Amino acid sequence: MCIRDRTITHTHEAGTIIEGTAKGDGTATILKANRWRWGRSIGAWFVPNSRDRLPQDHIITRTAAALEAAGFELAPLEIDRTTRRTAEVEAAKIARQADRAAALDAKAERKAANSDAAWEKHMRDVGSLPEGGEPIKVGHHSERRHRNAIDKAHKSMRRSIDAHNDAEEAARRADAAAATTDARYNPVTVANRIEKIGADIRRYERQIIADVYDPEKGYRPATDEQKAKRAKHYAPKLDELRDQLAYWEQVRADQIATGTATGYSRDTIAKGDAVKIRGHWAKVARVNAKTVSVETPYSWTDRAPYAEIQDHQPAA
Repeated sequence: MCIRDRTITHTHEAGTIIEGTAKGDGTATILKANRWRWGRSIGAWFVPNSRDRLPQDHIITRTAAALEAAGFELAPLEIDRTTRRTAEVEAAKIARQADRAAALDAKAERKAANSDAAWEKHMRDVGSLPEGGEPIKVGHHSERRHRNAIDKAHKSMRRSIDAHNDAEEAARRADAAAATTDARYNPVTVANRIEKIGADIRRYERQIIADVYDPEKGYRPATDEQKAKRAKHYAPKLDELRDQLAYWEQVRADQIATGTATGYSRDTIAKGDAVKIRGHWAKVARVNAKTVSVETPYSWTDRAPYAEIQDHQPAA
């Protein structure tokens, strides 16, 4: 039995965290089994992908029950269900990503300097070897010194190679971090995100009015009371999704207005037109509600979302 209180907290900004644990206290096994991860930067266990989201109650309650069953004392849960506006969430993500990119860029510079220093050290070690590739004189008083110099040069070469590889990996991670925000706001990605959020909203709306299964009579329409109960249950999630949809629709509208994105649809594309998709031109075979079908050299057509159309030429 451990007398130290532990507290599971959740806020939209910080996510789900447990405070009050200590290394070796026995909580790690339980937390790992419930899919928590250790956050070195925050010095605490956390639920992955819980930041900027509503609390995952099933994980929280299951974890609390497992800890208490194992004899650990828990303080009352501190769950804040208040959500931040999507604009605030995105601004915070961009700021965090900028900080991470800057930190990785600085690390890449340090690794590059270490690589240069390791190479220079190796060249000095090579310079200390006898000139002209003179062989080792076995039995001579210089044998030991000669072997040590060769071994030193070999080791510094390995350190130089490792430092070079570390520098390249650090540079790759820095470049990837710098491109993350741009990738998140890529016009096609934004359009796809809008489609997904819209689909999620419609799915929750369908669940509110879905039929109810009766073991004796089969499926029957839900009562007004049941619909109202479901609507109350899904209201926080739907409010969050609708706010996200409004934000990303505005982002896309701004991208179209500035020419960053194209705004093609079935209203602007017709059968027989030419469209440029992923760098290649193709003839339109059919226009659909959300996609365009284009001819291929084969017996079938390819489909692509309107957001992927880069350019358009009406049929002559």
